[in-house]
Amino acid sequence: MIRFEKKNPVVIKEDIPDIGVKLRDVTSVFNPGAIKVDDTYYLMLRVQNRGRRTFFIMAQSKNGYDFEVENKVVEFKGIEKVKERIYHLYDPRLTKIEDTYYVMFAMEMEDSTQLGLGKTKDFQSFEFVDIVTKQDTRNGVLFPEKVNGKYLRFDRPNNHQVEGGPLTGNSICLSESDNLIDWRTVAKVANGTRFWDNLIGSGPPPVKTRKGWLHVYHGIAMHYAPIYQVGVMMHDLNDPSIVISRGTQCILEPREYWELVGQVPNVIFPQGLIVEEYDDEGFAKEDSEVKLYYGASDTHVGMATSTIRRLIEQSYE
Repeated sequence: MIRFEKKNPVVIKEDIPDIGVKLRDVTSVFNPGAIKVDDTYYLMLRVQNRGRRTFFIMAQSKNGYDFEVENKVVEFKGIEKVKERIYHLYDPRLTKIEDTYYVMFAMEMEDSTQLGLGKTKDFQSFEFVDIVTKQDTRNGVLFPEKVNGKYLRFDRPNNHQVEGGPLTGNSICLSESDNLIDWRTVAKVANGTRFWDNLIGSGPPPVKTRKGWLHVYHGIAMHYAPIYQVGVMMHDLNDPSIVISRGTQCILEPREYWELVGQVPNVIFPQGLIVEEYDDEGFAKEDSEVKLYYGASDTHVGMATSTIRRLIEQSYE
């Protein structure tokens, strides 16, 4: 992938307006969900205040890199009914299914991290659907359509304890549902390796191509200090539990100063992938440009570009 040359990072903390007492002179903005609706690019930003709590704020752009950040926090109607204490929401992913835009995000609770699901029609009003996990889980990404009559998602159970570190995960699973609320694990589809991606988790939602589901993920090299990088794999269209190919090298790693230095150094965390062109049957065109939005060192939002064809090729390299 190639870092966007005209402007990078594309969103910095100085772009975030002061919103009341809780969001004033914010610490950082990172890990955005992304989607394009007609001719407008939307980012759902993770914004952190000086108390280290995070909030979602929407941003819009007509060209994909000059973003105007809204002067309000995303509020999910109905989330107040959750009985357990929610410390904050973070790492949103955006997926359109039929005529609804869904937001899957992590919820830091009293004793665990769960996946929450929200939805919107217009990115102005948001509704909380439900907590959609029963165990500590992160990195949930919805498929944009049903496969064999089932809703699907990739997720990462947090069942791996890093020595001296937090509970995390080292495998990506495929789960299915009839109603988007009750999910069951179908299969473990990918594990971390001994190389650049010791620990792994999904990045943006998968993209439907003629050659399979394109799946961009993050991998963490744990040999020294953790380094977050970006990889790509391909899955069978009719059975996404089958991995067709998986690149042996990362396709984007921290190299720029603002990717190497920040709140959490050496991090590129991919969360939003926008495909510019689809064919009449809903497949991403191989010549289409893609824009990848990522958190850089948990401090800024960066953007890199490629094409569908090149990403597929890199899954075989």
